[in-house]
Amino acid sequence: MILVTGGRGAVATHLLTLLLDAGRPVRVASSNPGQLRVPDGVTAVTCNLRDPATFPAALAGVTEVFLYAEASHIAEFVDAAVTAGVEHVVLLSSASVLDPGAAGNPLAASHLDVETALLAAPLTTTILRPGSFAGNAGAWAWPVRAGRPVSLPYPGSHTDPVHERDLAEVAFTVLTDPRHRGRCLHLTGPESLTFSEQIEQLAEITGRPITVNHVTPEEWRQEMADYIPGPYADALLDYWQANDGRPVPLTDTVEQVTGHAPRTFATWARDHVTDFAG
Repeated sequence: MILVTGGRGAVATHLLTLLLDAGRPVRVASSNPGQLRVPDGVTAVTCNLRDPATFPAALAGVTEVFLYAEASHIAEFVDAAVTAGVEHVVLLSSASVLDPGAAGNPLAASHLDVETALLAAPLTTTILRPGSFAGNAGAWAWPVRAGRPVSLPYPGSHTDPVHERDLAEVAFTVLTDPRHRGRCLHLTGPESLTFSEQIEQLAEITGRPITVNHVTPEEWRQEMADYIPGPYADALLDYWQANDGRPVPLTDTVEQVTGHAPRTFATWARDHVTDFAG
């Protein structure tokens, strides 16, 4: 039995479909399973990664887990997984852990803590380290639909947007092909794109004019104050500043694992064009 946590997430949703199509026994978990839409025959269970009391029942009879990184009770989760007989965990971590200052970065440190706990446990861990999710561009959907400009403090900052379907396919492969178990996989999209270039592609694909409001870091921080805690906002700003005008390194790991080149940002935009419709 495979347990897929974070059942409402885009990666988990696509992964669930792949596992079902392959005939794999799977259970999907969420902190609010009643809000999930699951196919007939699939059990949705409660697994709140911030509530250890939910772990034993969710893990009963499970041999493999697709795990979202949540550090607050990772020690308890590992203990419950080992007790339940889990043999393999596929962790959706972050490429931010590869940065030299990862331990002092609030965005990277939580992923690093989860990786450390799992790697020290008596089970096999495969770590997926994506760079930038293409889905991060979904944060621009509301201003685009409203006909308002997108606020960017570093429009020339580069990212390596990777499609959630590619991440799901990588996760599916490492869950079903023992040859990939125990690896640490740095995953990127096929292009290093600036935010401005992503905006240009979105505008072309959606057929909607999108303007950029080049704000200062402090203006952006204030605009996001109700949505992103200060330390996390600062970490994002530091990352964007470090990559301003600097293409990020790309990997061919998605192709190595899945057998096909990673999907482009333009493909992601076409797949999500209705999200940006008025």
